[in-house]
Amino acid sequence: MRASVVKASVVLVGVLAAVTVLVAVLQGGDGPTRPAAGEPTRSAVGPEGGVARPPVPSMTPVRLPDKPNVVVVMADDMRVDDLAFAPHLRKLVARQGVTFENSFSPYPLCCPARASFLTGEYAHNHKVFWHDPPYGYGAFDDSRTLGTSMTAAGYRTGFIGKYLNRYGSATSKVSGEPSYRFVPPGWTDWRAAVENPGNAGFHGQTYDYFDTPFNVNGTIDNRYRGVYQSDVIGDFSVAMARRFAAKPDPFFMYVNYVAPHHGGPIEPDDPARVRSARGNLVRLPTPARPDWVKGKFNRTIDRPAGFARTGKVLERDRHDKPIPVQRRTQDLGPRDRAALRNVTRQRAEAVHVMDRNIARLIRELKRSGAWENTVFVFTSDNGLLLGEHGFQMVKVWAYEPSLRVPLLVTGPGLRTEQKRYDPISTVDLSATLLDLADADPPRPADGISRVPTLERGDQGWTTPIVSEAMNTSTGNDPAFTDPRTTIGIRVSRYSYTRFRNGGGELYDMVEDPRQDHNVFHNPAYAAVREELDRLWPTLKDCAGATCRTPLPPVLAADAATNAASTDAYWTAIDRAYGWR
Repeated sequence: MRASVVKASVVLVGVLAAVTVLVAVLQGGDGPTRPAAGEPTRSAVGPEGGVARPPVPSMTPVRLPDKPNVVVVMADDMRVDDLAFAPHLRKLVARQGVTFENSFSPYPLCCPARASFLTGEYAHNHKVFWHDPPYGYGAFDDSRTLGTSMTAAGYRTGFIGKYLNRYGSATSKVSGEPSYRFVPPGWTDWRAAVENPGNAGFHGQTYDYFDTPFNVNGTIDNRYRGVYQSDVIGDFSVAMARRFAAKPDPFFMYVNYVAPHHGGPIEPDDPARVRSARGNLVRLPTPARPDWVKGKFNRTIDRPAGFARTGKVLERDRHDKPIPVQRRTQDLGPRDRAALRNVTRQRAEAVHVMDRNIARLIRELKRSGAWENTVFVFTSDNGLLLGEHGFQMVKVWAYEPSLRVPLLVTGPGLRTEQKRYDPISTVDLSATLLDLADADPPRPADGISRVPTLERGDQGWTTPIVSEAMNTSTGNDPAFTDPRTTIGIRVSRYSYTRFRNGGGELYDMVEDPRQDHNVFHNPAYAAVREELDRLWPTLKDCAGATCRTPLPPVLAADAATNAASTDAYWTAIDRAYGWR
């Protein structure tokens, strides 16, 4: 029996009963009208006063093995629709496993997101709020992470690739020494890319795709000048999997690609500079790629990822957006379109190279026989906006392309194509993996294990996801007591964000899946806004169990309703953009 405390928290959220009238409407059939704004999308209390109803009977329940091998591959800045350029992931994992259709990065920025995965905590608890000083790796206490928890549970542990921003150039908070030779506790085999402090006697850096130095168990390995980084990470992962599979005890591998995040060297086909909303010329950065893949998607990709397939502007008026959004966005013209199309193409090429290397890792796991007892996970640290809402190329903002990340899971008993609609965040993923390993969390867990969702099917959206960021607003709202400048709540139907300057956003994701119409001040949504306003003070600084506060009826959704509205969301997004 799995003993992880995070799994027990599932019981807290089970207040479901059967309301499925929305399904027929969202799928285009005849039926009762969908609930109006502010009406519950399910009944309030289950027959046992809080005990979860059985999941939607869409699958035969399975039992994942105790202490399976766990392999997590994490991309960097990868949007959900970038999976279109990863055929091996689609074939080997998505079509032979589970796709989570509601997967989110609560703080969509590399460093805070990765710290959340390693700790199972929201950024307001681990305190890594940004990637630049005084934050970044220098602010991260990595004395207790997934690595130490998995080690304590009897796992051999391996880390490969990108760690946290400024690892290498910043001082370790644990050792008090320069970090480029520091190996954090809990890792059996450590092969992390390092950022060059400039005085350490080696060349290259994490974001140089053709000259990446690695800390290999405390020694700088600087042999990869001229070798494409994704191929080096692929080599490391295949070799590590071979070594780990040679022994019977379980292993945990955490493999991190920089792709498709931008990185040098600058190349002749990089996009031309464009003018930003503030009037200055900016270069939209791209990932370097090997020559053999350049141009592969030029015919396929005829526009930026965030531009409509029709070529029309979908959101002509942004005056309903908060002032900080209006100040940082603009009407994107032909130069923006050309530059962002080039960005989209180069990112797709970087994804494609990464995808080939992930396939190599899977082949090795199968060859060794380890695959039969391995739970394999693919995800990204955060998403990215590429033209949506008048943004050129940014993350951090609480819009769906930035918050949503791909999440594919396969394992014993899950080797057929399936979907799950329960919400899962970065901290939930950490809780899930610890649950699988029967490991204790390294810190009080903010997330909830989704092992029951994997084994028994969807349970419904009954707990919130907190979204947070900094450098998105100014102001002096006294409710904001730390560096964060936007803090929000994501539930099944609504996306809600409050800004430090007193403004806010509220989107009805059923009626407005593209988030074109901010209804923060709309009287028709007063009841919804009142419930969200009531939750916000508790959730904004939540820790542990308070982050899993059960939602009131007006904000929760049972499994069937949540699945239907999610399918409708993706149908609308695919109709608009057409990449999936």
